[in-house]
Amino acid sequence: MTDVFTPEQRSAVMRRVRGRDTGPELRVRRFLREAGIGYRLGGCGLPGRPDLVMKGRRVVVFVHGCFWHGHDCRRGARKPTTNADYWSAKIERNRARDARNDEALSDRGWAVVTVWECALKSPWIGERLVDAVQGRQATALCGALSGSASSISPPDSTN
Repeated sequence: MTDVFTPEQRSAVMRRVRGRDTGPELRVRRFLREAGIGYRLGGCGLPGRPDLVMKGRRVVVFVHGCFWHGHDCRRGARKPTTNADYWSAKIERNRARDARNDEALSDRGWAVVTVWECALKSPWIGERLVDAVQGRQATALCGALSGSASSISPPDSTN
């Protein structure tokens, strides 16, 4: 199947896909801000450039779009119809890169919290996110800095 857009139209559509300050990321920031948890943006210098970094807590937060990062929910399992080979390979590369970055951060003693886009539709997400971040603080205070990765997604990942 050929692209339904001209190259100029496709370029305009892709320019509108933002990598920073997305709706899901802003929502995660609001949950943390309301709980009084400070963070920094960008994650420069850390593998994968996490969306949010809590240096004192040794916690990083990634906010992943289900489609772009190949989540196993309904939205993430959607198969592209146009240029399917390219997009399937790209999503697999994204998943492999995410796994490498999570491992590298864990090896450095960072807790990695991944928030999936579909989880942000659930009413319990704010509480679970704050618990995951604060739980890491308690672990760090005990001196056990084995990087644990927790993924926040709905209990039933069919959303």
